[in-house]
Amino acid sequence: MSSPAAAAAAAEEAADLLCHLDNVQGIVDALSSVRWKRHQDAVVEVSEHGIVLIVEESGCLQAKVYLQRELFIRYDYSAQGRPRFGVGLGLFVDCLSTFSVPGHSNTIEIRYPGPDMQLLLKSIDSLDACIYAEIRTRIPDTVSWDYDFEPAGSSPLSFTVKSAALKEAIDDLEWPGSSVEISLQPAPPSVMFKGEGHGDLQIEFMYYANTDLLIAFHCDHAVSHRYKYKFLRATTSNLPSNVTKDNRGSKLTIGRGGMLKVQHLVSVARSSATHQHNASGYHQPSRIAYVEFFVKPEVDGDDA
Repeated sequence: MSSPAAAAAAAEEAADLLCHLDNVQGIVDALSSVRWKRHQDAVVEVSEHGIVLIVEESGCLQAKVYLQRELFIRYDYSAQGRPRFGVGLGLFVDCLSTFSVPGHSNTIEIRYPGPDMQLLLKSIDSLDACIYAEIRTRIPDTVSWDYDFEPAGSSPLSFTVKSAALKEAIDDLEWPGSSVEISLQPAPPSVMFKGEGHGDLQIEFMYYANTDLLIAFHCDHAVSHRYKYKFLRATTSNLPSNVTKDNRGSKLTIGRGGMLKVQHLVSVARSSATHQHNASGYHQPSRIAYVEFFVKPEVDGDDA
């Protein structure tokens, strides 16, 4: 009969992924930022570079959370290829939250797959108690539009705006069932958000007049596209407080065909290092989770 230690070692060897994470709340924040409704299915892909979680809706909105291997204090990967599995996003986030104690650095072990293809979570930093969880996974649905984001031309059409200002602007543009038009123009360099409903509302960021809000701007020709409000709002509706309160910027890029990419940076710094950042206000890249949203534009004939 094998000893418990030998059995544990055999289980580690059988796992495609075994990693340790020392800031659970940071991962909860990153994953919560793409949780725009109660019930969402997610696809998780693991590789030697890290973990990617993908969610989408209606073939019109897709979000990805990139957890690079540098975020983990241990990252052992032994699979061939890039295993994918499906999981309920809400269940995953709620389960991770049980391991997070405010004000404390909590270290957990994440292992996949378990004996029945489960995702296994275990606390490993307490001598008094151990929290253990198994999350049932499933064969993932095909991601309906996994693609390479293509630039609209030789020069990028992008701008970077303070995350809190972006969230406030999108919140202010709410009209039930409406669309929001995003327009960029090079002269004078500016970005305009225009919502239409029972009337219309315009919010404009002038690059030279609002450099504290509009941090960067790249545009060599005028461009304008409309997006469903409910999809645009999903890109900012659940941003964690450390993004909106800290000195952060969110980058928006318009690609070929009007595809909109929205990028956020979410801190995954340990609790004791939460306020340690450089002079520009940004945390070190190795402690950042990258969150990307892709929003398809409306075309003539779409229902509002």
